[in-house]
Amino acid sequence: MKRHAEPYILAVDLGTSGCKTALVSVTGVFAGWEFQEVPLHVLPGGGAEQDPEDWWNAFLTTAGKLMHKKLVPVEDIVGVCCSTQGEGTVPVDRDGKELMNCVLWMDMRGAKYLEQITRGPVNVAGYDPIRLLRWVKLTGGAPSLSGKDPSAHMLFIRDVFPDVYAKTFKFLNVPDYMNMRLCGRFAATPDSILTSWVTDNRNSAHVVYSPALIRNSGIDADKFPEIVPCDSVLGELKPDVARELGLKPGVRVVAGSIDTTSAAIGSGAVRDYEGHLYIGTSSWIAAHVPFMKTDVVNSLASVPCAIPGKYLMTILQTTAGGNLTFLRDKILYHKDKLLREEQAPDVYEIMDHIAEQVPAGSNGVIYTPWIYGERSPIEDRHVRASIFNLSLENSREDIIRAFLEGVALNTRWMLGPGEKFLGRKVTSLNIVGGGAKSNIWCQIFADVLNVAIRQVADPIEVNARGAAFIAAEALGYMKFEDAARYTAISREYTPLPEHRALYDKTFKEFVEYYHQTKDLYREMNP
Repeated sequence: MKRHAEPYILAVDLGTSGCKTALVSVTGVFAGWEFQEVPLHVLPGGGAEQDPEDWWNAFLTTAGKLMHKKLVPVEDIVGVCCSTQGEGTVPVDRDGKELMNCVLWMDMRGAKYLEQITRGPVNVAGYDPIRLLRWVKLTGGAPSLSGKDPSAHMLFIRDVFPDVYAKTFKFLNVPDYMNMRLCGRFAATPDSILTSWVTDNRNSAHVVYSPALIRNSGIDADKFPEIVPCDSVLGELKPDVARELGLKPGVRVVAGSIDTTSAAIGSGAVRDYEGHLYIGTSSWIAAHVPFMKTDVVNSLASVPCAIPGKYLMTILQTTAGGNLTFLRDKILYHKDKLLREEQAPDVYEIMDHIAEQVPAGSNGVIYTPWIYGERSPIEDRHVRASIFNLSLENSREDIIRAFLEGVALNTRWMLGPGEKFLGRKVTSLNIVGGGAKSNIWCQIFADVLNVAIRQVADPIEVNARGAAFIAAEALGYMKFEDAARYTAISREYTPLPEHRALYDKTFKEFVEYYHQTKDLYREMNP
């Protein structure tokens, strides 16, 4: 075995679709990775859950396969760090055993229970003004009225599953749960605890609980875990886990972060006001800034992140690449009597090829990507996806391109408030995530947003790379500013002038469609 010159991190990227475990050097070089899907359970009434045991088993399987390959000397693996989906809620007992499935970021069942803490005698946009001002002042944001935050999840569990609530020792977000399984410590990070809306975030380098916000939360104070920075060393990997994976004793577990935080580091956009666009199951635009700020109207804020003293402005889109997964699994290759192939081909690659052959504007077809409600720039849990302006002259090819354009149109809608928030025009974005592998989608984003799109090399590995960088910083191998020079850009896409007028017109129609139909969606999806 050839000796590698630098240490490696076992980086865990646990998303909604599954678990990827990678071996990444402290300068961002990938030795290899393994992936395993994790089942998603969609329930009536807006429910969405996953079994935490499925996460853990997927981690052990992927990490075990990776270690079996012997890609690097075992003594060079110095740390483990997780980047995971956020806004999940797992109640665990004193032994760390989960008491029910994780209530995921997609779950809206807690919306009506959240009203207990958000509403008052007088309400503005669904909030008691005094409570809203206190949240904004201390946290930089406020609970999502859609019910998708842990603040609502915990109330849902308290009121619907009182036996579970009574047995709960701590409520853990997804990375907190994984860290507890890795090293036995019950802890949260400033970004993982954020959407419980119980912390004072005015000093991002020292986030603490607010007694007043905890009292208002309706949740017992002792059910919240301790808060540590993202670049904290939580402890050593449990001996039994190290033995099972074939790791040496003393491998350290770094706290890590949720995916938005780690992607911001792994994208290389670490300097103030530099932005990245993440396209995965969901999507977001994010940029590090030196201030805490909130835009309640457009559901965006700058919140604590991995870099001490900095904040991360984040605008979230509920479903992005998830729309293509829906198109693949529920329409094109749904397992019914129409499906004759034993196994579907590489549908995403075929979609890219088809979309390249369709002219900009999809021959008039417009797709709205709100397939599970939306968070930004409008927060509306009633709205749903649609294909409109479809005629006999259109084809499946037009619909496929319209799906790609629809996600980009909603991203442009988010970008406007984001630029106002930053106080400057966004001229370029580093694009990462699985969707960034698509060259045609990168060009569509450049054309629709009218900004340069910088395609990060190995974009699908951004979260694992970000987790590795956080661990490398925590262990003293690099500084956060080094992430920019360790991140390669494979290609830059510039807006095509001939598409400007068309996409400006389509964008206006896209936004108008929402305003014309939002009341109908509310009636149809109460």
